[in-house]
Amino acid sequence: MSIFNIFKNKKDSKEEQKSNINWIPLTNMQQLEEIKRQSENEPVAIFKHSTRCGISSMVIKRFANSFDEELKSYKVYYLDLLNYREISNEIAYTFQVLHQSPQLLVIKKGEVVSHASHYDIAQINLKKF
Repeated sequence: MSIFNIFKNKKDSKEEQKSNINWIPLTNMQQLEEIKRQSENEPVAIFKHSTRCGISSMVIKRFANSFDEELKSYKVYYLDLLNYREISNEIAYTFQVLHQSPQLLVIKKGEVVSHASHYDIAQINLKKF
Protein backbone atom coordinates (compact mmCIF):
# COMPACT_ATOMS: atom_id res chain seq x y z
CA MET A 1 0.00 0.00 0.00
CA SER A 2 1.29 3.42 -0.89
CA ILE A 3 2.39 5.84 1.80
CA PHE A 4 -0.11 8.19 0.20
CA ASN A 5 -3.07 5.80 0.47
CA ILE A 6 -3.97 6.62 -3.12
CA PHE A 7 -4.85 3.07 -4.00
CA LYS A 8 -7.47 1.43 -1.88
CA ASN A 9 -7.85 -2.23 -2.92
CA LYS A 10 -5.50 -5.14 -3.63
CA LYS A 11 -5.88 -4.88 -7.39
CA ASP A 12 -4.98 -1.19 -7.30
CA SER A 13 -2.09 -1.90 -4.96
CA LYS A 14 -0.66 -4.32 -7.54
CA GLU A 15 -1.02 -1.65 -10.24
CA GLU A 16 0.85 0.80 -8.05
CA GLN A 17 3.72 -1.66 -7.61
CA LYS A 18 4.13 -1.72 -11.40
CA SER A 19 4.42 2.05 -11.58
CA ASN A 20 7.77 3.59 -12.47
CA ILE A 21 7.05 6.74 -10.47
CA ASN A 22 9.26 7.42 -7.51
CA TRP A 23 6.87 9.79 -5.71
CA ILE A 24 8.53 12.45 -3.56
CA PRO A 25 6.19 13.64 -0.79
CA LEU A 26 5.80 17.43 -0.83
CA THR A 27 5.22 18.24 2.82
CA ASN A 28 6.93 21.55 3.58
CA MET A 29 7.40 24.98 2.05
CA GLN A 30 11.19 24.69 1.90
CA GLN A 31 10.83 21.98 -0.73
CA LEU A 32 9.55 24.60 -3.20
CA GLU A 33 13.02 26.17 -3.21
CA GLU A 34 14.53 22.72 -3.67
CA ILE A 35 12.20 22.14 -6.64
CA LYS A 36 13.30 25.43 -8.22
CA ARG A 37 16.99 24.49 -7.77
CA GLN A 38 16.50 20.99 -9.17
CA SER A 39 14.59 22.39 -12.13
CA GLU A 40 17.67 24.35 -13.22
CA ASN A 41 19.24 21.06 -14.35
CA GLU A 42 16.24 18.89 -15.12
CA PRO A 43 12.46 19.19 -15.35
CA VAL A 44 10.54 18.51 -12.15
CA ALA A 45 6.82 17.75 -11.81
CA ILE A 46 4.37 18.50 -9.02
CA PHE A 47 1.19 16.41 -8.84
CA LYS A 48 -1.51 17.96 -6.66
CA HIS A 49 -4.02 15.35 -5.52
CA SER A 50 -7.17 15.40 -3.43
CA THR A 51 -7.48 12.07 -1.64
CA ARG A 52 -11.26 12.49 -1.26
CA CYS A 53 -12.02 13.24 -4.91
CA GLY A 54 -13.05 10.42 -7.24
CA ILE A 55 -11.85 12.27 -10.33
CA SER A 56 -8.50 12.95 -8.71
CA SER A 57 -8.15 9.26 -7.83
CA MET A 58 -8.95 8.21 -11.40
CA VAL A 59 -6.52 10.74 -12.88
CA ILE A 60 -3.62 9.80 -10.61
CA LYS A 61 -4.10 6.11 -11.45
CA ARG A 62 -4.05 6.89 -15.17
CA PHE A 63 -1.00 9.09 -14.70
CA ALA A 64 0.85 6.33 -12.82
CA ASN A 65 -0.11 3.72 -15.41
CA SER A 66 1.16 5.89 -18.27
CA PHE A 67 4.52 6.51 -16.60
CA ASP A 68 6.89 4.29 -18.57
CA GLU A 69 10.47 3.10 -18.07
CA GLU A 70 11.93 6.11 -19.93
CA LEU A 71 10.53 8.43 -17.26
CA LYS A 72 11.72 6.38 -14.29
CA SER A 73 14.27 9.01 -13.16
CA TYR A 74 11.82 11.92 -13.54
CA LYS A 75 11.32 13.72 -10.22
CA VAL A 76 7.63 13.86 -9.37
CA TYR A 77 6.56 15.57 -6.16
CA TYR A 78 3.23 14.47 -4.69
CA LEU A 79 1.13 17.00 -2.80
CA ASP A 80 -1.76 15.76 -0.65
CA LEU A 81 -4.06 18.77 -0.87
CA LEU A 82 -6.14 17.89 2.15
CA ASN A 83 -3.15 17.82 4.47
CA TYR A 84 -1.04 20.54 2.86
CA ARG A 85 -3.39 23.14 1.43
CA GLU A 86 -1.07 25.99 2.45
CA ILE A 87 1.66 24.51 0.24
CA SER A 88 -0.81 24.33 -2.64
CA ASN A 89 -1.64 27.99 -2.13
CA GLU A 90 2.06 28.86 -2.17
CA ILE A 91 2.57 26.86 -5.37
CA ALA A 92 -0.24 28.85 -7.01
CA TYR A 93 1.34 32.12 -5.87
CA THR A 94 4.98 31.22 -6.60
CA PHE A 95 4.37 29.74 -10.05
CA GLN A 96 1.37 31.94 -10.94
CA VAL A 97 -0.91 29.01 -11.79
CA LEU A 98 -4.48 29.01 -10.53
CA HIS A 99 -5.05 26.16 -8.06
CA GLN A 100 -7.02 23.17 -9.32
CA SER A 101 -7.30 19.55 -8.31
CA PRO A 102 -6.01 17.27 -9.54
CA GLN A 103 -3.27 19.27 -11.18
CA LEU A 104 0.12 18.61 -12.73
CA LEU A 105 2.78 21.30 -13.08
CA VAL A 106 6.06 20.85 -14.93
CA ILE A 107 8.83 23.16 -13.69
CA LYS A 108 11.96 23.89 -15.71
CA LYS A 109 14.54 26.57 -14.94
CA GLY A 110 12.36 27.71 -12.02
CA GLU A 111 9.31 28.38 -14.22
CA VAL A 112 6.17 26.45 -15.09
CA VAL A 113 6.57 25.22 -18.66
CA SER A 114 3.37 23.20 -18.70
CA HIS A 115 0.38 22.58 -16.46
CA ALA A 116 -2.98 20.89 -16.67
CA SER A 117 -5.80 19.75 -14.47
CA HIS A 118 -8.32 16.95 -14.36
CA TYR A 119 -8.31 14.66 -17.41
CA ASP A 120 -6.15 17.11 -19.40
CA ILE A 121 -3.17 15.90 -17.34
CA ALA A 122 -2.97 12.93 -19.72
CA GLN A 123 -2.20 15.36 -22.56
CA ILE A 124 1.11 16.47 -21.04
CA ASN A 125 4.02 14.61 -22.62
CA LEU A 126 6.73 14.67 -19.95
CA LYS A 127 9.27 13.26 -22.42
CA LYS A 128 9.34 16.51 -24.39
CA PHE A 129 10.83 18.33 -21.41
